[in-house]
Amino acid sequence: MDKQTVVVLFGGRSSEHSISSATAGGVLGAIDRDRYSVIPVGITREGAFVLEDDDPAKFPLDAAHLPEVVDNGTRVLWPEPGGDRTLRVVQVDGSVVGLGAVDVVLPILHGQHGEDGTIQGYFDTLEVPYAGGGVLDSALCMDKHFMKIALQAAGISVAPWVTVRRADWERDAADVRVRAAALGLPLFVKPARAGSSVGVSKVEGADELDAALAVAFAEDDKVLIETGVSGREIEVAVLETAEGVRASLPGEVVLTSRGFYDFEGKYLGGDGVDVICPAELTEAETAAIQEAGLRAFEAVDGRGLARVDMFLTPEGTLVVNELNTMPGFTPISMFPKCWVASGLSYGELITELVEAGLRR
Repeated sequence: MDKQTVVVLFGGRSSEHSISSATAGGVLGAIDRDRYSVIPVGITREGAFVLEDDDPAKFPLDAAHLPEVVDNGTRVLWPEPGGDRTLRVVQVDGSVVGLGAVDVVLPILHGQHGEDGTIQGYFDTLEVPYAGGGVLDSALCMDKHFMKIALQAAGISVAPWVTVRRADWERDAADVRVRAAALGLPLFVKPARAGSSVGVSKVEGADELDAALAVAFAEDDKVLIETGVSGREIEVAVLETAEGVRASLPGEVVLTSRGFYDFEGKYLGGDGVDVICPAELTEAETAAIQEAGLRAFEAVDGRGLARVDMFLTPEGTLVVNELNTMPGFTPISMFPKCWVASGLSYGELITELVEAGLRR
C-alpha cells in the first residue's frame, strides 16, 4: 500500500505556541509510519512557515524549557488551488525543493491563528484537505461568548455570564462591577478568545475583580465574567470516525489544592490536580455525559474532534463549560487519556483524525 503524506503543522502565533510544539513531539513519535509519510512544518511565533526536523525528541514537554519553533531560514510554499498538491520549500540558499504531494494536513495548533477557523479557511481556499475542526466550529468554539449562545440555542445548560469589552470597562467600570456582582461569588474571569486557561482567574472577593480583568484583557479585548459552578469537573472526548461520531468514557479533573485547572496543572504536571480517566460514575451518569458531549458537538456543527468540558452538579445537572476543537495531545492531556481508557491507543487516535481528514 502506498503511503499517504501527512503534513504535521504546529507552533503558531498564539500564546499556546509551546504547547502546540510539545504536542507535535508526541504526534511525531506516535503516528503510524508504516501507513503515512510525514512532513513536519512549524509556524514561528512571527508566523513564518518553516520546514522542521522530523525529530520527536526536539519537542519535549519540559516545564523548565518549553519547546518552540525557531526560524531556520527555510520557507514552506503551499500548493495552489487547481494545480498539483506538491509542497515545496525554499532552502536557506534560495533553492526550491519539492517535498512531494500532500494528501492531508494535521494542524495541531492551539489558540488564535490556528484553532479559530483562520488556518482552516486558508486550507479550504487552497483546496488542501485537513484534519480536525472546520471553519465554523473552530471560530465558534474559539469565542466563548458565541459558543455559549450556540449551546443555549440548542437547549444546553451553560454557566450564567456577562461579556465585557475593553471599551465597556474603560467607559464605565462601575457598571461592570455591578453586573459582575449580580452573578455572585466565586466568579471566573477569562478571555473570550484564548485557551489552555491562559489569562483565566478565579475571583473569590469583589476586590479581586479589577486585577482579574487586567489579566484577561492582556490576552483579549473581550472578556467573560462567569458564575462559578459547584460540581465535579468532567471532560469527554468526541471523535468523528468512519462509523459516526463517538464519545469516549468521561474523565474527571480533581482539584486537591489548586484553585482551578490552570495552565500549569493542564500541561506541566503541577501539584494540586489529578486527571482521572475513566471517572467514577454510574452507568446513567456516563451515558448522560456522553449524550451531552455529542449534543454540544452537534450544536456547534462540530467536525473531526472536540473535548467537551462540563460540570456535574450535586443535583445531577450537567452544565457545559466549553468545547475545545483542538485539545492538547501531550502525555498528561485528558483527550488522549480518555480515548486510551476507551480502548483506542494514542497512535490509533492519530490515525482516526488523519483518516477523517482524508474522507472530506
